[in-house]
Amino acid sequence: MGVLTIILQVLLVLSSFFLIMTILMHKGKGGGLSDMFGGGISSSAGSSGVAERNLNRITVGVALLWAATIIGLGLVARFA
Repeated sequence: MGVLTIILQVLLVLSSFFLIMTILMHKGKGGGLSDMFGGGISSSAGSSGVAERNLNRITVGVALLWAATIIGLGLVARFA
């Protein structure tokens, strides 16, 4: 197992964890599972629009990193 493969696998685990965390931090839009588990209570307190936009940007960035890691692992596996 090469060093590049190990680095990509560690990066995949970390980006997967952060992607899950950033998705779970989003404010619920109502009527879904987020209300069932208490999301309706926190939606009245709600975050500001700037914080939600920044969270969206972070989530997209982590998702792009996750996808690039998956593609990198696929390329390493194919050409190794």
